[in-house]
Amino acid sequence: MAHVRADASEMQLNGVSEVMDLLQIDVETDEVENRPGREHAAYSRNVLRKQRNWERQLAAKKSRRKEEKQRRKLNREQESGASTGNPQFTKRVMKAITKERLAEAQSTGLKLCVDLSMTDSMSDKEISRLAGQLRRLYGSNKKASQPFHLFLTDLREDSRLYRECIRMNEGFLNYMMDITEESCLDLFPPETVVYLTPDADEALETVDADKVYVLGGLVDESIQKKLSFSRARELSVHTARLPIDEYMVKRNNAKNFHSKILAVNQVFDILSAFCNTGSWTEALQAWFPQGKGYVVAPLPVSPTQP
Repeated sequence: MAHVRADASEMQLNGVSEVMDLLQIDVETDEVENRPGREHAAYSRNVLRKQRNWERQLAAKKSRRKEEKQRRKLNREQESGASTGNPQFTKRVMKAITKERLAEAQSTGLKLCVDLSMTDSMSDKEISRLAGQLRRLYGSNKKASQPFHLFLTDLREDSRLYRECIRMNEGFLNYMMDITEESCLDLFPPETVVYLTPDADEALETVDADKVYVLGGLVDESIQKKLSFSRARELSVHTARLPIDEYMVKRNNAKNFHSKILAVNQVFDILSAFCNTGSWTEALQAWFPQGKGYVVAPLPVSPTQP
């Protein structure tokens, strides 16, 4: 019996010893994990991460301030007409400036509509050409120092032209212009509308901020004569033509070709240039296509004084 008790006591002591060993290991592990050096390393990493994040935020703020400064500078140069070169602005700044100008034009700019009610009479080829002309017209307006508030009227979503504009013109639905199925007379009083057509009797002398100018959405290949003039008569609105006869003369050429029929974007470029310069001579000189067989008439020579 004494021998059995001794064995039991020895086993009990061995168990206690193993437990104490395990406790010692846990204590040593805790001490290693909680050493001051490890705490300091973790703290340093947090500080470094916060510092880098703060530096990134500071750099972003500096970049935004720089771009805003550049934007204001460009606006000042454009307003004063004293641009002194070709400053290297980032694409993001240029895009923001353009968007700001177009947004302002939609509030205060001269109003110009493109009447797209006559596309049913056009061929598929003409529809594609017109879609390209609308893209170029919008591109010119984006670059203009004084953009127009543009309207595409009578443009139905189920029309061939609408589908072709989406197919050909990237981002067409995001153009900063008003696209509507309504006509110009649904949007503006008839007495404010001036329909520009080459068949009008009266030449356009100036551009009035109180008027709404309308271009007929047709192309050079259109075989129907006076279609835009007939449309203006149908609307019972005032008509006018670009003053080509007043400022230009025919030029001799091998093909004996002369035409006053212009693409819708060409008419827009001339009109926009006149609004910017106040000179029909400069506008026609810069934007009337040379292939049409016309040149700006030379200024009359003053008689020599005795």
